[in-house]
Amino acid sequence: MDRAARTGPGSVRTAQANDSIAGALPTSRAVAVWLRHRTLAVLTRQADAACLSTMNVSDAAQPLANNPTAVRVWDLPTRLFHWALAVTLVASVVSAKIGGNAMVWHFRFGCVVLALIVFRLLWGLVGGRWSRFASFVYAPATLLRYLRGQARPGEHLDVGHSPLGSLSVFALLAVMGVQVATGLVADDEIANIGPLNRFVSSDTVSQATGWHKEYGQWLLIALVVLHVLAIVFYLVKKRLNLVTPMVLGDKPLPAGTPASADGLPQRLLALVLIVLCGAGAFWVYGLGY
Repeated sequence: MDRAARTGPGSVRTAQANDSIAGALPTSRAVAVWLRHRTLAVLTRQADAACLSTMNVSDAAQPLANNPTAVRVWDLPTRLFHWALAVTLVASVVSAKIGGNAMVWHFRFGCVVLALIVFRLLWGLVGGRWSRFASFVYAPATLLRYLRGQARPGEHLDVGHSPLGSLSVFALLAVMGVQVATGLVADDEIANIGPLNRFVSSDTVSQATGWHKEYGQWLLIALVVLHVLAIVFYLVKKRLNLVTPMVLGDKPLPAGTPASADGLPQRLLALVLIVLCGAGAFWVYGLGY
């Protein structure tokens, strides 16, 4: 009797079931692999969506922080002071070089410079944010970091006067102050005497006159030329226009940069101060007569 006859009908059914299970195993593995890939695809899309959502939030916030906006840096009194001083200095030098009757105007221009300097000293205490000395008096360490290009976030070193620019401002104010003071007591021993000449000794007059006509004059001219060259350098090399903000008052700066107050109260205060300074300067001028 062969093997099939010995096993009987029950054995045949068992063999058929085993064959069905064996045939289904590849299909089950395929389904498992498909489900695994499908799950990974879903998780990947969710992760990508979360990442894109974060990037969109960051990208939306970035323009708000970096897009430049017009910020009032130089208030109107500071701008008027700057240009009035520039014109008066040129007129003072020209009238001195002409000499003769033009020296009368030289003394008058000198008194205008005196009034402007005193005004700027006062405005450096009560003026707009970026006109105050507190905004551009820098420590030596800050100057060194600025020169190295290592400015810290939030320092705003290039909003108003930079650390280098502040040195130029203080140097000009100091030299102009000395030049005006020496001119007030100078005597050219021809026909022109400073209004305060009679209040000081002859030795002081001699030293003051020598400084005023020689060292002081050329030092002041050198500082002015250096100031102009720095403006040209910033314009050509750094693509920064420093003249337009001093005319219009605003600079394109990142949003959130503090602005200078430049409203009617500040301008009225400046008007009162310049009137008082002008009256005081011309009172000093009148002491010579």
